[in-house]
Amino acid sequence: MSVSTLSTSTQNYLKAIWSLGEWSADPVSASALAARVGVRLSTVSDAVRKLTEQGLLEHTRYGAIALSALGHEYALAMVRRHRLLETFLVEVLEYSWDQVHDEAEHLEHAVSDFLIERIDQHLGHPARDPHGDPIPTSDGHVDRPDAMLLAAVPIGSTARVERISDDDPHLLTYFAEQGIGVGTELEVRPGAPYSEAIEVALSGVAAGLSLGRSATSSVWVSVIAQPATS
Repeated sequence: MSVSTLSTSTQNYLKAIWSLGEWSADPVSASALAARVGVRLSTVSDAVRKLTEQGLLEHTRYGAIALSALGHEYALAMVRRHRLLETFLVEVLEYSWDQVHDEAEHLEHAVSDFLIERIDQHLGHPARDPHGDPIPTSDGHVDRPDAMLLAAVPIGSTARVERISDDDPHLLTYFAEQGIGVGTELEVRPGAPYSEAIEVALSGVAAGLSLGRSATSSVWVSVIAQPATS
C-alpha cells in the first residue's frame, strides 16, 4: 500500500517519529514529538492514540513512542520522498541547501510514488541528500554514515563533515559562506578558555573559525586523523 493513502497529518507524524530517533538514542516522548511537529501536547496525545489503534505505532501510557513495523515502512517512504526532493531541488533546480527543507515539506505530500522513482532514476540513485542525511532505498534500506558530533571530537583531530542538521537554515547559510559543507575536511583546534567553543579550520588553511556549542552540536563528522601523541 502506498504512503499516499495516508493523511498529511499521519505522514507528518510518522516521519517525525522516525527522524527524532535517527541521530539520537533518546526515547521519543510526546513532548519531543509535539515540538517537532509544532502542535500542542494534547493534540499529539490524541494523534498517538489514534495511530496506535491503526497499528502504526506502539505506545503504552506514559511510555516512549515507537513505530510499528508497518509505521516504520511508511515513515521510511516519507523520509525517502523528502530527501530525494531536497536533492532534486539542489542539483536540478539550483536551490541553495538552506532553502530546500520547507519546500520539500510541502511537495512530499503531493508527489506520487511514480514521480519519486523517476526523480531517483534521474539523479542516479543518490545515497545522501544535500545535508548528508542518508536517503532510504526503495526497499527501505538506510546506509547511515559512521559519524559523531563535532562537539565530541578530540582536539587536534582532522575530521570530515558527514552531516549538518537542517533545523536552522541560518546556520546552513553561515557554513556555506565559510566554505563548510558535506565532505569538507576540518582541523579541530582548541577554543578560547571557558568559552565552550572550539576552533576549526579547513584542512591546510591557517585561519580558524570559532564555533560554539549550538554549531558543533549540529555537525556530524568522521575522524580521519587522530591527534598526535607525545
